[in-house]
Amino acid sequence: MIYFFLPNLLSIYSGFNVLRYITVRSVLGFFTSFITCIIIAPIFIKYVKEKQFLQTIRQDGPKTHLVKQNTPTMGGVIILISIIISALIWCYLNRFVLWVLFAVLYLGILGFIDDYLKVIKKQSRGLLPKYKLFFQFLFAFAVVIYLYFYPSNSIYKMNLHIPYLKETYIYLGWLYFIIIILTFIGSSNAVNLTDGLDGLAIGNLIFVSITYAILSYVAGNVKLANYLKLIYVAGSGELTVFLSGMCGAGLGFLWYNSYPATIFMGDTGSLFLGGAIGLVAIFIKQELLLIISCGVFVAEALSVILQVGYYKRTKRRIFLMAPLHHHYELKGYPEPKITVRFWIVSILLSILTLSSLKIR
Repeated sequence: MIYFFLPNLLSIYSGFNVLRYITVRSVLGFFTSFITCIIIAPIFIKYVKEKQFLQTIRQDGPKTHLVKQNTPTMGGVIILISIIISALIWCYLNRFVLWVLFAVLYLGILGFIDDYLKVIKKQSRGLLPKYKLFFQFLFAFAVVIYLYFYPSNSIYKMNLHIPYLKETYIYLGWLYFIIIILTFIGSSNAVNLTDGLDGLAIGNLIFVSITYAILSYVAGNVKLANYLKLIYVAGSGELTVFLSGMCGAGLGFLWYNSYPATIFMGDTGSLFLGGAIGLVAIFIKQELLLIISCGVFVAEALSVILQVGYYKRTKRRIFLMAPLHHHYELKGYPEPKITVRFWIVSILLSILTLSSLKIR
């Protein structure tokens, strides 16, 4: 939106030219979403309390969670509104930003339906996993079709970039589009599975958002991309502004979601936040780095897959409980300690991810 008014602003004062810079708009986008989140969160929390949109805690989980019973949920709405306001004001709405905004709205609605069935309709299972996966697949398939005709980089259209190696790419052909689908669906659901402790999912997402904001900026700058041997993706720099807004909204939400949480994000938030990160990774062709930067989310998702698969075959469990954070809870670790230690791991993984820019 700011680009629409920029010519008029420049006619008033030439100093507004700084708004052309991605770095400046990223900072402004961060604070816009943060302040928006801080302002609307108390209003939303009061509203959901009055409407009794409250979290139901599973009885077979850690007993320490029973005190969380009746905590307001569906807080993802707060993050969604904050991100969209920030993006519409400060982003240049190119094709990448529009796709990510569409993904945020699409998955936000999907998550809201799931929360609506659980919280309001009192259907404990919510939206059945097969329906959730089906609609996630539909969106991922739409992305595949789009990128086939309008790739991020036509030279490396079906190539998978191998991080930490100098200009190393693997041509996968049609298999690459399967990677796209798995990346999008996997990232969305991995964040959803991680959202089980106060501040755990949103805290890790902040670090991942910062990491991919930097990668998007480098990928969208032809000089930096060439110097650091990264695939150049024209226009991807605007994703830095979007991700800065996501980071600001996440930090604002963490203000209320930190232990002891006064609101949970629910599927309304976790599905679209993970999906957005996955889509950014796809657009800038850094899908494999997502495994490293989202290592905490990957570990949480793998713990569930391994637990379910092993139990079906042997009727025994690998972990005391899955996802992984519940395993440590049942081992006696306090919730805040688990959360902060997972954050520390996420920070280390983010540094390791960014080191790929020079380790080539």
